Amino acid sequence: MRDDIRLSGIGDEAAPGLDRQIEAVRRLGWDSVELRSVDGVPLADLDGPAFDRVAGSIADAGLGVSCVDSRIGNWARTVTSPFADDLTELERLADRCHLLGTRYVRIMSYPNAGLTEGDWEREVLRRTRLLTARAEHAGLVLVHENCAGWAATDPARMLRLLEAADSPALRLLFDVGNGIAYGYEAYDHLARIAPYVAHVHVKDGTGDTNAQFYSLPGDGDCRVADSLRLLFDQGYAGAVSIEPHINIRPHEGWSDPSGDYVDAFVAYGQRLEKLVRELGPAVGRA
Repeated sequence: MRDDIRLSGIGDEAAPGLDRQIEAVRRLGWDSVELRSVDGVPLADLDGPAFDRVAGSIADAGLGVSCVDSRIGNWARTVTSPFADDLTELERLADRCHLLGTRYVRIMSYPNAGLTEGDWEREVLRRTRLLTARAEHAGLVLVHENCAGWAATDPARMLRLLEAADSPALRLLFDVGNGIAYGYEAYDHLARIAPYVAHVHVKDGTGDTNAQFYSLPGDGDCRVADSLRLLFDQGYAGAVSIEPHINIRPHEGWSDPSGDYVDAFVAYGQRLEKLVRELGPAVGRA
């Protein structure tokens, strides 16, 4: 295993409960978990005692947190949804991120809801500037995912988002497999945005915008190995986090009825480890 790459995983893709999320990551021998929800409750919505238990359990397990996945600007909140909801979530997550020892908060860029293209762009940029300023003040880094929203599928828009925010507190999250559902080849965009990528999600699969069939990394059409090689050769030093989507897809409200996917999560992580080993050291590194 390369010692310059930090592997992680979105815990609730392994199981709803935190104990099993932790078990999945520890079975892989990894040192961090990415947090999205615990027992089906988004991290920002946990009450105080419940969050304290989360933070305590992660610390007791000796794990770090690679990133926190918010709902800011995601598929459930359009560009006309109350902006106050996002500001409130960010404020709450700021305190929680500090306690968890992470700076990264995943965001998206607001699906449209009837605005003209120009008005959509202006409102997304306005909201992103305000969110980024608050994140910078709180010592956080927002990482925008190539998923739902104005800048979801277009690298030029991703760069425009960064330009408008004009802050190191906004960077990009590159998900290798998101192009399947959104109708584009993610790898083809990567060269333009790679210098600004601060966090990576790994999915793989086949299909199109009508139907997606997710697979182990390397078994699909998403060029996982090529994407990782490009990033590593350009000096990427962030976490690579698995988001299998094989047993659970939160945005669709779908999950396998067993509710516990730890074995599958571990198998997915082991396959990613194999891919990373086969890549060898990055160009210019020992």
